[in-house]
Amino acid sequence: MSQKEEALYYFNYAEPVFRPPSEARSLIFQITVGCSQNHCRFCGMYKMKQFRLRSVADLCAEIEAVPVAHRQHVRRVFLADGDALVYPQEGLVEILTHMQAAFPNLARFAAYASPRSLTTKTRQELEVLHENKLRILYFGLESGDASTLALVNKGYAPEKMLTLCRKAQAAGLKLSITAILGLAGAAGSDRHAAATADWINRLSPQYFSLLTLFQRHNDDFFRMITPLTRGQILEESLAIVRQLQPERTILRSNHVSNLLALAGTYPKDRQRLIETAEQAVTQARLHPDWYNEIPDYREDLF
Repeated sequence: MSQKEEALYYFNYAEPVFRPPSEARSLIFQITVGCSQNHCRFCGMYKMKQFRLRSVADLCAEIEAVPVAHRQHVRRVFLADGDALVYPQEGLVEILTHMQAAFPNLARFAAYASPRSLTTKTRQELEVLHENKLRILYFGLESGDASTLALVNKGYAPEKMLTLCRKAQAAGLKLSITAILGLAGAAGSDRHAAATADWINRLSPQYFSLLTLFQRHNDDFFRMITPLTRGQILEESLAIVRQLQPERTILRSNHVSNLLALAGTYPKDRQRLIETAEQAVTQARLHPDWYNEIPDYREDLF
């Protein structure tokens, strides 16, 4: 392993540690453990953790423990765990400041953000974080449909989340929004697709990603819905891209859970994305056994 690769691994994490795919080469710095909003019925990511804040003193000590020879290689830092933005403002600024001093080539910070954590920060506080190189927030919308959000116990309505995300945008922060295919089950699929596309159109985030609902510590939720078949998941993907018309948004659906990989930029690639999804649905309908099968992707390790 090269010295540059070694610079990505230093700490004794409270595992499991989750991060967005695009943060694969970032230094993962765990300032909170777990998620402060850990009650969503569909989500099994942090059910094995009790949420807590790590102390500023401990975090500064970890920063100082990074070998001086390695610090020049740190260009991006992802602040873990699931809701690092909820960290109290004064302490968070101190942590960001300390890391900027320690890592001379640091370009930016990123973090997950929940609706709850965005309620804890004013626009002015978010601007201060942006000035301290917090550049992107990964935000789980899950659905733009109020009924679906109530079903999953998200705790926030679509309009409230839109207001919170607009506040972050006004502070100069990029947003990467995630929605989940299959979340509303068969009964709510059309409503979920239409409302989610409309929500994204109204915000025009920098990035929009589609994941697919899968089983991980959420068996009770699966029993609450009629899960989508493979074909229905593709149909829902098509319904979303047909209705998406954001002003400037990069779309990705390249998570391991997805059946269809989509990648493009709106509005330039809108028609190509629709045609790709249409072709996938057409091909799926030619194979009814595959189309009508409920996918069995699950993660059991954590």
